Amino acid sequence: MPGPRAPGEPRGSGELRPLLARRPRGPRRWRRAAAAAVLLVEMLERAAFFGVSGNLVLYLNSTNFQWAGEQASRAALVFLGASYLLAPVGGWLADVYLGRRRAIVLSLLLYLVASSLLPITAFPDGRSSFCGEMPVSPLSPACPSPGCPRASPTAYCAPTLYVGLLLLALAASSVRSNLTSFGADQVMDLGRHANRRFFNWFYWSINVGAVLSLLVVAFIQQNISFLLGYSIPMGCVGLAFFIFLFATPIFISKPPVGSQVSSMLKIALQKCCPQLWCRHFTRYSQGAQLLPDQRSAQPGPSPQEDMANFQVLVKILPVMATLVPYWMVYFQMQSTYVLQGLHLHIPNIFPGYAANRSVALGAQASSYRIPEAWLLLANVIVVLILVPVKDHLLDPLLLRCKLLPSALQKMALGMFFGFTSVIVAGVLEMERLDYIRNNQTVSQLIGENVYYAAPLSIWWQIPQYLLIGISEIFASIPGLEFAYSEAPRSMQGAIMGIFFCLSGVGSLLGSSLVALLSLPGGWMYCPKDFGNINNCQMDHYFFLLAGIQAATALLFIWIARRYERAAQASVSQSSSSRDRG
Repeated sequence: MPGPRAPGEPRGSGELRPLLARRPRGPRRWRRAAAAAVLLVEMLERAAFFGVSGNLVLYLNSTNFQWAGEQASRAALVFLGASYLLAPVGGWLADVYLGRRRAIVLSLLLYLVASSLLPITAFPDGRSSFCGEMPVSPLSPACPSPGCPRASPTAYCAPTLYVGLLLLALAASSVRSNLTSFGADQVMDLGRHANRRFFNWFYWSINVGAVLSLLVVAFIQQNISFLLGYSIPMGCVGLAFFIFLFATPIFISKPPVGSQVSSMLKIALQKCCPQLWCRHFTRYSQGAQLLPDQRSAQPGPSPQEDMANFQVLVKILPVMATLVPYWMVYFQMQSTYVLQGLHLHIPNIFPGYAANRSVALGAQASSYRIPEAWLLLANVIVVLILVPVKDHLLDPLLLRCKLLPSALQKMALGMFFGFTSVIVAGVLEMERLDYIRNNQTVSQLIGENVYYAAPLSIWWQIPQYLLIGISEIFASIPGLEFAYSEAPRSMQGAIMGIFFCLSGVGSLLGSSLVALLSLPGGWMYCPKDFGNINNCQMDHYFFLLAGIQAATALLFIWIARRYERAAQASVSQSSSSRDRG
């Protein structure tokens, strides 16, 4: 049942206040407990997400499926992109029909069901039940010339895996888009700095979940079993589901109040196609005149507020859209960076033992290799260390010196670090290919696959992961701050959804670029390698991404300057109007 009405709160708003908050000294304590429950759910969900995505390329590239390297990278980019691109869908369902609490519960339930597909397909009986038997590659005549084209093998079980990954992406995106705002709702009564502190800890909890997943799950997947390795993320989702249900009595739950999507589409139609809009305008205006009392009682913004919100959206959208190439670079660390790392020398965890065992002996305890996905820890640890340092030391110091950069200036700096990361990756790939061309390779068993790697240590990848982590501090977190602070209160959820959606667009554009360059004659076309990339020219791909990032960074700086000038002019105009009044 709904709790007592707050002062000034309209009756019938439908907001559910927790009964536990009625105690005299309870509200602050229970609000913090509710926020802590949200952070714990987010940590477990992110642990599951990174447990799925961290070694997805290796899983699809393994003997279970035998996907080619570019096919596995493309699937990983599609999954990552869809997990962001579908964020507005979950937000819209919550706003219009379900409310955030119910949307989170149903999303976690879908998450649990979809995540079960990966452990099921990790053992032969489950794989044959869902995918059928793996087709035997037909024998083909030898190529008459060294450069003749040769088709890549068809991806086994692709429809089933893509459907499962897309359902998983839908669930993850719905949790992400709703849990962020739902957590902010829990602390909205704790002061004006509570939201900022919540977002800092929210982002920190994301990376704690990533550390736990990459340290434990990635090791198990690469060295022990994909069946056990993919069962752990499913268990994390189940635990998050029960924690959220258990904490429901202390949550503040707001009812669905409608979506801004329909209003924005109507206004866009009015601006772009005025003649088509005129057919419906008379009926709309008559309804507005006949029912003024009902219109004021309805939840949601008025038509005037809709127009103001649309104008804000038109200003904000170009700023966020120019971040798309940054996201193309950012998501490489979970796709092509992984593929590159598999073709560098990966040392054993126990170097004192004999490393050069026969491939037939398999991966035993004495030859456990450092999981390639552990390189993601460089990114995560940078975030875990720099976020508190930045929040407690750097930002207050810059603020006292009046040198604190704006969110847009931080985002531009983050794009620069992303550019340097992909440049470093391209240079490393050039060095790796030099060893390959000189036939200087070492064979290494990773899981059940043999990779012919260059004798360069995988630790040479650390700089590119560190740089992408630094870029995340300056691009992603200020991007969230910009989207949340610049949006009108009635559009914060919608604009946050658009921010995550554009992140997914960047990942999908990166996937499309890989698919385009994987066509015969492209830089990523290397069918002779059957899962390896030693005949590809992936360094060209990295330098192309760097060029795209550099060009759009310049465009971003120009758009950001115009936005800041317009904001300053608006503030000056408002101040002068108040002075005259």
